Amino acid sequence: MPDRILVIKLGALGDVVQALGPFAAIRSHHAGAHITLLTTRPFVAFAEACGSFDEVWTDDRPRAGEIGKWRALQRRLRDAGFSRVYDLQTSDRSSFYFRLFWPGPWPEWSGVARGCSHPHDNPDRDMMYTVERQAEQLRMAGITDVPEVDLSWADADISRFNVAAPCVLLVPGGSAHRPMKRWPKTCYAALASDLANRGLATVMLGGEEERPLANRITATNPNILDLVGQTDLFDIATLARIASGAVGNDTGPMHLIAATGCPSVVLYSDDSDPALCAQRGPRLTILRRPVLADLTADEVRSALDQLASA
Repeated sequence: MPDRILVIKLGALGDVVQALGPFAAIRSHHAGAHITLLTTRPFVAFAEACGSFDEVWTDDRPRAGEIGKWRALQRRLRDAGFSRVYDLQTSDRSSFYFRLFWPGPWPEWSGVARGCSHPHDNPDRDMMYTVERQAEQLRMAGITDVPEVDLSWADADISRFNVAAPCVLLVPGGSAHRPMKRWPKTCYAALASDLANRGLATVMLGGEEERPLANRITATNPNILDLVGQTDLFDIATLARIASGAVGNDTGPMHLIAATGCPSVVLYSDDSDPALCAQRGPRLTILRRPVLADLTADEVRSALDQLASA
């Protein structure tokens, strides 16, 4: 019977994209094993398609008082017979899952759970860039070769969107509870107008929760193709491959877009640190200002032009 391996990665989107290299490394290291990913519902289809897993489980993230759900999760974990677990989430929640194997036997465990067999015990781990932190964690567990992110498998039929080429993708959203991470909506509208004057269509992306923001932007520039709430992760990756560029805030879709190789300009305020969490891609520029309102549309367009001509 093959070894059974569990990988834990619950979210968010940018973190899942950055974990694709570690996923592939684990798959290569355990070539003959049956590998399961435990993730959250938004990433199940994406993970199933990436080629690193034999099975994908959905974590419904039980709340403290949901005893029945906790017991069901405990039974599922214990009954699966995992020989090793790679906790790439390394949160308080995922570390608590190590305790669900009580009273034992415990699988080998790579992560930060107290008492685990392969701890990532670098005291500075929280100050490391995400990709380097995960690569070091895997090295401590015996995996030395972590490849770059490969999204060649993420493909979709986007003909229903009738996207005009050439186009530039705009990603104006981001964490609702961190508004300082967002470039003002008026700046996105001004950039879209500038690009339209140069013959470039603009396509706006985001989640349905960003519908009010999208409506305010399109109200001042109706020429923007508004696809907010209409795309899945496969659509976004495919749109990125045909786009001539992308501009967005520090938010999950920009990790996906940049990783495809689309020329990408990502905008940072002092509310997040690109040294710890920046997007990565072969054609990427980070623009940072303490307050994003101080960043002009001309500066962003100029950065996009430089990427396109590089």
